[in-house]
Amino acid sequence: MIIYNVTLSIDEEVSADWLVWMQETHIPSIMDTGCFMECRLSKILGEQEGGTAYSVMYLARDQAALDGYNITHAPDMQKAHADRFAGKFSAFRTSLELIKQFDK
Repeated sequence: MIIYNVTLSIDEEVSADWLVWMQETHIPSIMDTGCFMECRLSKILGEQEGGTAYSVMYLARDQAALDGYNITHAPDMQKAHADRFAGKFSAFRTSLELIKQFDK
């Protein structure tokens, strides 16, 4: 399993609008691509200077699914986000390979 993590810092003035848009529009659109099995949206706890930070973790079955997303869908999805919140966020993306999951 591959975890595609997007960490974002959103300006306070647009954070409420961003959170609604992510939940109602952006994440459902990404999930509709069929490239991911699930998504976890989390607020990063702790003090942030000038904004609120979030982690959006998408779980892909394998690297091929993530590669397909990055080639076919990511440019348009990232552009839609950048167009709507231009100058109001910073983001970085990380891909992680899940080695083992421990559940209780």
